[in-house]
Amino acid sequence: MLGFYNYTVWLTYFSLAVSIYGVTAAVSGKMTVAVFCLALSGLCDMFDGKIARTKKDRTEEEKAFGIQIDSLCDIICFGVFPAILCWQLGVRGLFGTAAVMIYCVCGVIRLAYFNVLEGKRQQEEEGLMKYYHGLPITSMAVILPILYVTRAYLEQKYFIDCLRIALLVVGILFIVDFRLAKPKNKVLALIVLIVAVALAIIARKIGF
Repeated sequence: MLGFYNYTVWLTYFSLAVSIYGVTAAVSGKMTVAVFCLALSGLCDMFDGKIARTKKDRTEEEKAFGIQIDSLCDIICFGVFPAILCWQLGVRGLFGTAAVMIYCVCGVIRLAYFNVLEGKRQQEEEGLMKYYHGLPITSMAVILPILYVTRAYLEQKYFIDCLRIALLVVGILFIVDFRLAKPKNKVLALIVLIVAVALAIIARKIGF
């Protein structure tokens, strides 16, 4: 069979499967379920790299495959999926459509650049990259669920405006050339806690 199927990519595949289910939920009008899937997919993405690095005997082909498969899954999970979700939530019209398009295009550019950069870096040095170039695409898996939780406290018009602004700002930050330090364990734990709280609130709405 083509591809690699060891445990280092299982969580990435699971994250993709969750996002695909989330897309079907979004187009079916089950928005809370869809947002739950986005947050869960983002939570999985926080740990897939750590799991992959536990396998010390990965071949160069496995490492290269991991880089490619992670980015290919990310553009679906955190590029296309949030765009569909925002569209279904009401981000329409000329400005809304432009925001969705810019977000997706910037996401693709960012991931393609990351693949080139990371592939070159791994040939020249060992160890984990200490900072991001631009805002990581997984950021929307934290931002959108938090915005969704505030939906109950905002008028629909203002909520849609927040989504449009988030798509534009986050999308542009994907390709702005700045260095963002990778979160240390304490910061990562805080991010996980925020996502977990958002998940819990959304899950309660779903009825889990």
